[in-house]
Amino acid sequence: MRYSLKQLAVFDAVASLESVSLAADKLALTQSATSMALAQLEKMLGRPLFERQGRRMVLTHWGMWLRPKAKQLLFDAQQIELGFYDQHIISGELSLAASQTAAEHLVPELISHIDSSFPELRIRFEVDNSEGVLDGVRNYQFDLGIIEGRCDDSRVEQQIWCHDHLVIVASAHHPFANKESVSLAQLEQARWVLREHGAGTREIFDSALLGLIEDLDVWREYEQVPVLRQLVADSQYLSCLPYLDVVKFVERGDLVVLKVPDLSIERPLSFIWRNDRTENPLRDCIKREAIRLAKRNRRKM
Repeated sequence: MRYSLKQLAVFDAVASLESVSLAADKLALTQSATSMALAQLEKMLGRPLFERQGRRMVLTHWGMWLRPKAKQLLFDAQQIELGFYDQHIISGELSLAASQTAAEHLVPELISHIDSSFPELRIRFEVDNSEGVLDGVRNYQFDLGIIEGRCDDSRVEQQIWCHDHLVIVASAHHPFANKESVSLAQLEQARWVLREHGAGTREIFDSALLGLIEDLDVWREYEQVPVLRQLVADSQYLSCLPYLDVVKFVERGDLVVLKVPDLSIERPLSFIWRNDRTENPLRDCIKREAIRLAKRNRRKM
């Protein structure tokens, strides 16, 4: 074949950034050289790989077909190069994205462990809600994602990492705070502040209430868990948040976990990746070490 790794790298960068100029900056090339490499690749393949939509370069059907294959070739080329320099097989960069709870409470320990055990593995990390992480994995923006709850997309593989549970919290001065138990009817009468639609926490909470509470009085929706925690601590709102996000505030008396016998909400935190991607030792290493850490932490509890 006459195409080059440089042309594939240009194609992948333009696909990631949806811009020739941004791809040129990323690859340290001139814009004209980047445009020429892309044009040569399209000419050799005999198919258009992108179409312009305003200022965006959007993949065509052929471009979407080519992208996972190009990324695998680029990854293999990187491993060959590193191998000749006698570097450890677990070398290179991987893009990881996680939803907020995992990002705040679990991923830092994982990255610290990876940095210590696999110093040649570099993790490029971003935080988004579960829907955003899933979109990024689907669009090849992230090699690996961590989400809350289930993923039913046939293009995506899912593997459970660990489990967390959601709790209903109130301030210490809320009328429900000193009750031995709270009923579903009482929850329906309360005012709520919740995560936004698209967040895994919100999706799981809504699913748990389905058929139990018809109309919840939701006053505010926010992306930021600290905002929700403070609103609950300062006001008469209730919220549903991951236990990992509130345990320290419960221990110091700022928040109270309500006992709701008719409601128990457990959720998995899972790894996701595109199922059209071939073997990736970096991705497999991170999943393996994460599961090992989770088992070790469970034994400590």
